Amino acid sequence: MTNKVDTSLWDIEAKQHSKRVYFNKPQLLTQYIGAKTTVIVAGRRTGKTDSIASPFVLRNMQRMPGSTGGIVVPTFKHGLTNTLPGLLAAWKRWGYINGVHYVVGRKPPKSFSKPITEPADYEHVITFYNGSVAIIISQDRPGSSNSLTLSWLLIDEAKFIDYNKLKDETLPANGGIRSYFGHHSFNHSMMVLSDMPQTTKGSWFLHYEDKMDTELIDTIKGTIYKIWQTKERIAQLKEQRKPIPSYLPNYLKWLDQSLNKMRSVAVYYKEYSTLENLQLLGEEYIRQMKRDLTPKTFQTSILCQKIGISHDGFYSSMQEYHKYDASDFDYLDSLGYDRIIKEAQQDLYTIHANNQFSTLNSSLDCRTDSDIDPMQPLCIGMDYNANINWIVCGQPRNNRLNILKSFYVKFERKIPALVADFCTYYAPHPNKTVIYYYDATALGSNYAVNDQDFHWVVVHEFERHGWQVIDVYLGNPMRHDEKYLLINQGFAGKQRLMPYFNRQNNDDLILAIQSAGVERGRNGFRKNKSMEKQPESEEDLLEHRTDGTDAFDTLYIGCEKFPQHDLYPICVGGVR
Repeated sequence: MTNKVDTSLWDIEAKQHSKRVYFNKPQLLTQYIGAKTTVIVAGRRTGKTDSIASPFVLRNMQRMPGSTGGIVVPTFKHGLTNTLPGLLAAWKRWGYINGVHYVVGRKPPKSFSKPITEPADYEHVITFYNGSVAIIISQDRPGSSNSLTLSWLLIDEAKFIDYNKLKDETLPANGGIRSYFGHHSFNHSMMVLSDMPQTTKGSWFLHYEDKMDTELIDTIKGTIYKIWQTKERIAQLKEQRKPIPSYLPNYLKWLDQSLNKMRSVAVYYKEYSTLENLQLLGEEYIRQMKRDLTPKTFQTSILCQKIGISHDGFYSSMQEYHKYDASDFDYLDSLGYDRIIKEAQQDLYTIHANNQFSTLNSSLDCRTDSDIDPMQPLCIGMDYNANINWIVCGQPRNNRLNILKSFYVKFERKIPALVADFCTYYAPHPNKTVIYYYDATALGSNYAVNDQDFHWVVVHEFERHGWQVIDVYLGNPMRHDEKYLLINQGFAGKQRLMPYFNRQNNDDLILAIQSAGVERGRNGFRKNKSMEKQPESEEDLLEHRTDGTDAFDTLYIGCEKFPQHDLYPICVGGVR
C-alpha cells in the first residue's frame, strides 16, 4: 500500500505566515524554475547560501515533512564557519526561530513530529518541527553519509568537493522514499553551488551545462508566466464579481501538473557574476575586491569567468593529491552549535558581512588541526620583504613533509607581529620548540624591522614569547635550477620527503604556488620573480606573488637536506 503524507495543512500554514522577502533576479529565477537538478556557479556575495541554498533547503523540509536531506560540505570546519551560519541567519530573517521551528545538533523536543527515518543520533542534524531532518555531511569525516536514504541534496562550495567520494558515497543515497514524496518534482532534487573553479579537479560540475535542455527551461519559464496570467485573470473576475468560466480552474490545474512534470526532469545550469547583486553590495565592494584579489581570483570569484588551467609553472609536479584536510573533529564537536546559532541570530549577520563565521574563526587555534604531532617541534621557513613577510610551518613525518599552516603580515605589520600571530595560533602546542631554517638572505640586511638583521629579530621574538629556537643555517640560497629539480622531484616522490599541504590553512600559499611562473635563464629554469619588487596594485596582490613560495622552498630544502632527526626523533605515521 502506498503511503502519502498530506501536506495541505503545512501549505495553508505557510501562506498564513508569509513574509515579503527581497530576492535579486538570479535568486528569483532559480526558485521559479525549480529544476530537479540545479547548478549555480556564481561570484562572491551573490547570496548563494543566503538566498539560493536557504530557500531550497527550507522548501524541501517544509513541503516534505518527515523527509531526510543532506547538506554536503568539503570539510566539517567549512560547514561550521560558512554554510550553517548563512542558512540559519536567512531563516531567522524570515521568521524561523531556533528552538521553536527547528533545532540544531540535539534531539528535538517531543512536540516535534517524528521523521520517517530517524537518524542514529542528532549530533550533526538540523531538525524541523514537522519531522524533516537535514544531515550535515562533511567529506573529511569518514562515513558521514553511510546508510543514509535521502530525499534531497545541497552541495556547497562544490569546487572543493571530491567528486569521486561524492559519486561513490553520497549520490547513491539520494534515492529518497518515493512512496511518500514521489508526487513532488523536488523529491530527489540536488542543488550544487560554487564560484568558478581554478583547477581541473574542482571543475567536475561544469559539465551540467551540457546536460541542460534550454528548450525545456524556456518552456518552464513560459508555463510559469501562463500560470501567473491565468491567476491574474481569475483574480480580476473575482474582483469584478463576474462568474469564472469552468475551463480556467481546469486549465490552471493542467498547467500546474505540466510544470511539475517538467521540473521533475529538468537540469538548470547558470553562471552569475557578483555584479548581479550590485544593488545590495554597492559599487565600492566591487572596487575593493578588484583591489584585494589577484586578477585570476577576481576573474573567477567575482566575474565568474572560466579560465584555462596552467600545467607549466615552477611547481609543475604539484598535483591535487598533495593537498589534504585535517580537522580535529573531537575538538570541533566540543565547540557545539550554540555559538553558530548565536552569531546567526545577530542582526549584524547579513550578506554584507564576511562570509566566514567571524567569532568562531577568530578563536580557532591549532587544536582544530589533526595533522600536528604534539610532541615534536615545529619547523619553519621564512621570507623577508619590505611589504610582506611570511612564515611557512611544517612537520616531517616518515616520508612526508606536512605543510601545517602559513602566515603572512603586510605593510606596517612586521616580523614581530608575524611571530606573535604564529605563537598565538600554536599556544596550545605542548612542544614550544621551533626549528628555524634560514639562509644568507636573513643575515646582514633588514628592511622589515630596524637595527638588527632578520635572523636576530626572529630568534629574539620567539624567545620573547617563551619558545626555544633551534636555528639551522642553510648557507647561500640554492640556485633556481637546482631548487626546481629538487622540489619537483619531491612532489614526484623521488626525494626523501614529499610535501603535502593542509588545504584549509594554506589557501593563499597554495594559490601562490599554483600561480608561480617559470622562465628560462642562463643556468636553466628559474622562478619568475619579476613582480616581487613592484608596488602592490589592483591587479597584483602581494600574498599571491612568489614571496610565500620562497618561504616554502626554504622549509622544504631545510627539512630535506638538513634534517634534525638526531635531535628530535620523527615519529612514524601521518595524515593519510
